Amino acid sequence: MSNPTDHPLVRAHLDAVARLTEPLPADQRRELLADLREHVEVALAEAGPTNPAGPADETTVRHVLDQLGSPRQIADAALAEAGPARPEAGGRPEPESSGRTTVTLALAVLPLPLLLVPGVGPVLGLVTAVAAAIRVGRSAQWSRREKKQAALLLLAPLLAVPLAAVLVAALSGSLSPVGVLAACAVGFSPTLLAAARLARSAARLRAAAVTA
Repeated sequence: MSNPTDHPLVRAHLDAVARLTEPLPADQRRELLADLREHVEVALAEAGPTNPAGPADETTVRHVLDQLGSPRQIADAALAEAGPARPEAGGRPEPESSGRTTVTLALAVLPLPLLLVPGVGPVLGLVTAVAAAIRVGRSAQWSRREKKQAALLLLAPLLAVPLAAVLVAALSGSLSPVGVLAACAVGFSPTLLAAARLARSAARLRAAAVTA
């Protein structure tokens, strides 16, 4: 007889619970998932499969999972019992609105196009990158580690632009306006990497919330 928890619906249910309970300490999370597996096994055994030698039918599995509660309900109950999630422990709350995320990502991407503004382009790009870093730091959507990585990338132009300018000057013998633009483009490129990483993380979080 196959293991009832090997059923695709059961695996998907437990995987969703595992994702949504990431803020819990590892031992509590393992204990919760073990209890859920045991509950499902007992419930399916009592319900009895259509074929005693095979897995439970899909209708029975869905009925047992419905009685168990949705992954979101289970996770919310477990997190509430454990207390408020702590960002230091890797807590990941609900995703913020798509509008707020879009504004933050736009600020992270804008520095490079702003370099084309004559005279004040680099200054505007730096201000925009700092604004993006502040928004990321204040957001509850990204983890503490992701915020640190994003801050390093968004603020990298402060050091990267001067270093790139020195390199361009050394290679060309002088620093022409075109050389300045090239140095700024190289120095501000980490902001694009920050935007890409933040966008992927936000998309994963939103997808996890949808599947729950």
